[in-house]
Amino acid sequence: MYTNIKTDPALTSISEYIRAEEGKSFHHYNSTALTEALEIVFRNNLINFGDTYWRQISGTGMGISPAPPWATIFFALHERTLLPRWKNNLLFYRRFIDDIFGIWLMDDCPTHNDELWASFKTQMQQWHGLSWDFSPLSRSCTFMDLTISIAANKITTTIYEKPQNLYLYIPPSSAHPKGTLRGLITGSILRFYRLCTNPADATQKTQQLYSRLIQRGYTHEHLLPLFHKANAHAKTHISRTQLNNEPIHQHKPNSLQQRVFLHLPYHPNDPPAHTIQSLWKTHVSEPINEPKLSKMTNYQNAPTPIDQLTIAYHRPPNLRNKLSIRTIHGRGRDVSSFL
Repeated sequence: MYTNIKTDPALTSISEYIRAEEGKSFHHYNSTALTEALEIVFRNNLINFGDTYWRQISGTGMGISPAPPWATIFFALHERTLLPRWKNNLLFYRRFIDDIFGIWLMDDCPTHNDELWASFKTQMQQWHGLSWDFSPLSRSCTFMDLTISIAANKITTTIYEKPQNLYLYIPPSSAHPKGTLRGLITGSILRFYRLCTNPADATQKTQQLYSRLIQRGYTHEHLLPLFHKANAHAKTHISRTQLNNEPIHQHKPNSLQQRVFLHLPYHPNDPPAHTIQSLWKTHVSEPINEPKLSKMTNYQNAPTPIDQLTIAYHRPPNLRNKLSIRTIHGRGRDVSSFL
């Protein structure tokens, strides 16, 4: 979608929308400054290729920060006039950037229904050259990582996995923190129970995950405790009402101001995280016979509310970084010599 968004009409329509909504729906920006900034960004996307530099003159640059909201807003300006015309046929419509899911109410007359469906698809395409691919009307479809179906007048969902997925999970010989595998299993099983309407589907996906990790070299003794604990956690979480879960997800005010981050390259022979946390508590946060760090003030007499250390591991360079060539500059002829 990004590369097919024409810059001129996108800048015109989005700028008009930004100016019209300033002070109404949104109060946190200056429309003139924002539209000028968007023009700078989207008219000056520079690309380095070898010893050459290029400026993109058509389409939206892949990977630039404003691209997702830019694309979302651009087609939303078409949707806000298009969708009301089809309120009698579209029971449900949602779009995530360039993926759309909808529920179409069939007309009693098959011929008239085909005409309506064809007309809707035609009107969807009438927005500055953007072209959409439609799947046929069906009682089951794939949207993102879900297979969504209508059966017995109910909507059911289950996990969708691409046939090309090789399931190359991190093997046990890899130098990763111990919590990596635990997080993978806990997060995956919770996702299965959240997204699968039928508990039997969640159970099947859990069994498949277990088998795939065994194939990657993990042992039953290693996996079973993690799976039992993750399975119990998922069932407990799902059994709670949304109201009961809400306090768990509430963000502590100023929580980022109350912690410091220690970034370390991970090595399995280094002291474990709990040892570092203990040293932090003993010598920095709560030293013996000394005031707590959170109770101290700085040289300007301002409080120091730090009471938590977060250890953020990053991986050191691996063989891929050492052996894989990431640049073509300096290897053979310069790119400019081909132009």
